[in-house]
Amino acid sequence: MEPTPPRTPGGFATRAVHGATVPPVQQHPLSVPIYLAATWGTDTSAQIGDLLTDAAPGYVYGRYDGPTSTALHAVVASLHDAEAAWSAASGTAAIHAALDVLRGDGRVLVTSRLYGGTWALLERLRRDSGWGVDVADLLTADDVRAALTDEHTVVHLETIANPTTSIVDLPAIAEVCHDAGVSLVVDNTFASPVLCQPLSMGVTLVVESATKYLGGHGDVVAGVVAGSSELIGRVRHHIYELGASLGPFEAWLVTRGIQTLPLRVRESCANATVVAAALAAAEGVLAVHHPSRPDHPQRHLVDTVLSGRPGGVLALELPSRAAAEAFADACEVFVRAVSLGGTHSLVVHPGSTTHRQLDGASMAAAGLRPGTVRLSVGIEDVDDLVADVLRALDAARTAPLD
Repeated sequence: MEPTPPRTPGGFATRAVHGATVPPVQQHPLSVPIYLAATWGTDTSAQIGDLLTDAAPGYVYGRYDGPTSTALHAVVASLHDAEAAWSAASGTAAIHAALDVLRGDGRVLVTSRLYGGTWALLERLRRDSGWGVDVADLLTADDVRAALTDEHTVVHLETIANPTTSIVDLPAIAEVCHDAGVSLVVDNTFASPVLCQPLSMGVTLVVESATKYLGGHGDVVAGVVAGSSELIGRVRHHIYELGASLGPFEAWLVTRGIQTLPLRVRESCANATVVAAALAAAEGVLAVHHPSRPDHPQRHLVDTVLSGRPGGVLALELPSRAAAEAFADACEVFVRAVSLGGTHSLVVHPGSTTHRQLDGASMAAAGLRPGTVRLSVGIEDVDDLVADVLRALDAARTAPLD
């Protein structure tokens, strides 16, 4: 029998507005409820002020926070072994918040092996907001030590580079940043907390596009930041003051996706390893970039940085852009689509999609060539995935050279 909520008194219109009240619930729901409320009522006027100034816990307005988002923040903080976490309307918004909170009046030092969307964000901030941004190849502690100056206040890296799958030596780089008094922000999207928990290695803040592995089903755009309670408090204010808060439905989708995160990531890593081996043995492939491969330059970091798994994204080099496009166009199981980290396997030509904002020099610095193809390997049957890429290679072999 369902519980009986109290009846609202008054006229018809009053009851229409106020009559739907939340029933008393004694049982614990297995799924976090979606609180589609933009505002919350209080018992007194003074309580609203207390909530707005964080003098008391609770909810006052949906742009600040809400119960569904609180559940997401708790699970992300737990997975990253962080004091706190916060969500944003996209991974880009999360990166902006983390860097802006930490940079102060100093300069930002970023890796040249950078996702195109982050590159575009930093270019806009440099052009329109006067940010000081410097770019260097930052894979090792020596790289960072050589590039750092007294003007830098924050360094930004990606755990696994997009799309070349280069792995940064996080523990060593974090030590250099700590000794220099510089904050370190790491985009952990390609690894997810299943493979890497950067905070445990000395990183200041970790950001992820929850659109990818955390959400995992291609149905939500979101970002998260995790770190100390003090810094996340500042991130929170940045996000809601700029109007970049995550909605409750989106928070619920990410929370739901996280329930299967370890299963999906393990399967994706295993499938990617098999696909990478098949491509490496095939005729016409110039190189395969995946941490499972014996010739991967940072394979030794798989155990220390990535918890022993190589990730679910790989890149292959074909002789020309025409061959890369022919390969992508011939795929049938791999879907031609941007993004990554979901149940579906995806194929893109980075030069015309994810990294289209980069000029020729920046493309080369990021390790991209005209014939680079990126594969995000999903959780389909691995035999179907291998057959698909081998069939696509047949089409690529007939393409003209650039």
